[in-house]
Amino acid sequence: MTTTVQDVLSERATELQGFRRVQRLAYECAEAVAARLEPGVTEREAARMLREGLRARGVRDWFHLPFAWFGDRTAFTGFRVPLQFFPTDRRLEPGMPFILDLAPVHEGCTADIGYSGSLGANPVQDRLMADLEAHRDLILREVRERRPLREIYADVDRLMVRQGYANRHRAYPFGVIAHKVDRVKQRRWSPRLFGFGTQSLKGLAADALHGHRVGWSPLWSPYRFSDHPPQPGLWAVEPHLGFRGTGAKFEEILVVTDSRDPERSAFWLDDDLPWGSPRARSFERGGVRRWAEDK
Repeated sequence: MTTTVQDVLSERATELQGFRRVQRLAYECAEAVAARLEPGVTEREAARMLREGLRARGVRDWFHLPFAWFGDRTAFTGFRVPLQFFPTDRRLEPGMPFILDLAPVHEGCTADIGYSGSLGANPVQDRLMADLEAHRDLILREVRERRPLREIYADVDRLMVRQGYANRHRAYPFGVIAHKVDRVKQRRWSPRLFGFGTQSLKGLAADALHGHRVGWSPLWSPYRFSDHPPQPGLWAVEPHLGFRGTGAKFEEILVVTDSRDPERSAFWLDDDLPWGSPRARSFERGGVRRWAEDK
């Protein structure tokens, strides 16, 4: 049987629908947990709520287990080693910012999202979130221009400086602003290594090995190995701003293709998320503001 262009496009569209569903599932879980946060909850307790919420939604595997960061840990203050990223006994307080980061694998599709909020009003984080919109626009525009990833990273840095913020994604391993995600083979039981699903790590390692041979990397960093144009695939992008002990980021999937049509060459997987896009500008993140009003 002959495979047509229409068949290929239909298959790609179906696959993207799967990734879109799991990304929305992750945001749905983040919103539900954010609405339950209250003074005294620890990062470990919030991360456990995220795990339980995802499992209740059918998730059995992960790119990585959920993270939760409260207060100045949202800006990675003092982070020096990878173990500092894991949830701690830091307790949430009124007005305190938080970030929930979760990366479920469901029905073979991967999502990796970042969800920023605060327990009651936090004008600093509100401003950070509003200013992240410009980064979302810049990244999409320059990926469509096929600028080298390393150059786009530098342009994001320059935009942060103009806005008066610090680059906090540089604290991540290899300083990445993004990494590739892909389909993952589903197994009845999937082991983890340092909080990361081994199936997902195998896929990332295979991409890294293949990319090294032909001159690209699945990690989008400020270093020489990212000095290449965007490669087709799905990229979990997470610019992270910091200002005087307050941090905020978004993380969502950017689709990159080999199309010559600029609008089809790169696009955000979903423009109807509880951050960014018109919906976000009036969104009360996770009901946390209502908590403050109810009190």
